Amino acid sequence: MHVITDLLTSNVRTRPEAPALLSAAGRVSYRELFVEAHGRSRSLARIGVAKGDRVAIFQARGHAALASFFGIQLLGGVAVFLGDGVRRAQIDHILRDSQPRAVVVDDRQRHLLPSTLPSDAVLALGPDEASDDASSADPAAAPPVIGRDLAVLLYTSGSTGGPKGVMVTHENLVSGAQIVADYLGLCPADRALGLLPWNFDYGLNQVLATFHAGGCVVPQNSSFAPDICRSIADYAVTGLAGVPAIWSLLLRRPSPFLHMELPSLRYITNSGGPLSSMTIDLLQRHHPNTEIVAMYGLTEAFRSSYLPPAELHLRPGSMGRAIPNTELLVVGADGHRCGPGELGELVHSGPTVAAGYWRQPEATTKVFRPHPFPPPGAVPQVVVYSGDNVTTDEQGYLYYVGRGDELFKSRGIRTNPGEIEAGLLASGLATEIIVRPLPAEDSEPLIIAAVIPIGSDIEDSSLASRLDAHARATLTPHLRPHHYMIVREPPRTDSGKTDRMTVRRMMVARFGTDQPL
Repeated sequence: MHVITDLLTSNVRTRPEAPALLSAAGRVSYRELFVEAHGRSRSLARIGVAKGDRVAIFQARGHAALASFFGIQLLGGVAVFLGDGVRRAQIDHILRDSQPRAVVVDDRQRHLLPSTLPSDAVLALGPDEASDDASSADPAAAPPVIGRDLAVLLYTSGSTGGPKGVMVTHENLVSGAQIVADYLGLCPADRALGLLPWNFDYGLNQVLATFHAGGCVVPQNSSFAPDICRSIADYAVTGLAGVPAIWSLLLRRPSPFLHMELPSLRYITNSGGPLSSMTIDLLQRHHPNTEIVAMYGLTEAFRSSYLPPAELHLRPGSMGRAIPNTELLVVGADGHRCGPGELGELVHSGPTVAAGYWRQPEATTKVFRPHPFPPPGAVPQVVVYSGDNVTTDEQGYLYYVGRGDELFKSRGIRTNPGEIEAGLLASGLATEIIVRPLPAEDSEPLIIAAVIPIGSDIEDSSLASRLDAHARATLTPHLRPHHYMIVREPPRTDSGKTDRMTVRRMMVARFGTDQPL
């Protein structure tokens, strides 16, 4: 497989009537999705969409959005997913930045689009756009597309300024799908719950990896925990991908997740932050036949590392090692290769490295750079400098420490919030911790820890006391928080993660001013 449409056409050739999607709306076979995708491509071609044109998709997760996605790829276009929960300001920014030739939209979301968009560029496409005669849109007549062509713009959430569009090629997407499908052991019998948004690299990769294996996706648009559990049971879901915020939802009331029999659930994957030891224990105690695969990735390179289930308890807190066909380096501040236990920046090399940031050459050159240690005579490679500080053990397993740009001094010691977060998560009292230093009247910063508790049975004051006792017993003085802020209903980003920037602003509002340290 070389381009995105191969993931669809290969299944149409070998198993056309097998389900590609299952949902309350019905069963959609690979052949039906193929036919509908060609209908989308014809509709887009009629308004002048051609190879290289961007087309935004503003549709709920389901077969219509996937048909639009594959229809765009059939024309050699570039898909730009707008997430279901994306805010109006983000929509305006992404549309201004990507300059799409067309926007495919659900009627219920059309009012969120800017009124300045040309009316002929906004398409509300339904099933009637598909043709029963797939041969009327011969794939051979489409413009030639190769693996290095741009396929998708994925917009990062962006902690400052507007989101950046990461340029993702066909090769990136197909390689990521194959790699993940292989190490998860996916097969045609697998059914993945499509809970994560498709404008999120992790969510899109889950769909494409499932299609690479010939499996089935179950789109899940409700994030209400009982609805998620019902879908897993009703559709015999075998794979569930989540981020820490999702596990927080599933492990507390009114979620029935820990008390339901879910015999079909073969594996769970996690990314976007570490799983606490308590979360792992709860998942394994209540679903002992479900494997847990810890993963790490970044939008600029999709997946980077994974920890096999057998290593989960042997290497607590580890990000694992490089995914297949990938090299991960740890590079010191002065450019040297770090040894075990030495702090450095994680650098990713391999076929999933994206092509840079859309229309941002300066930002691209800062992050996408030449390989720091090329062997003599090697073909030049571009690698991604992640900005994440990590260490390795003697066997090469990686451990996340924190963002390099978040370092601050506590009692004269260079400190990363990630160190404190990891130490507090070891208490088993929280699913997620967010630490922020705030300036104080003296020279020492106030260390504030926002806590997303693992349950609702502990009062805020008692939880803060227990966390403080844990910190005093296990953390060195410069890592101990001064204050705890319990956040029981954390704000979410459109990708389902906890909105860390909003939580940090909540800390500022409660405990101090946002001045540079």
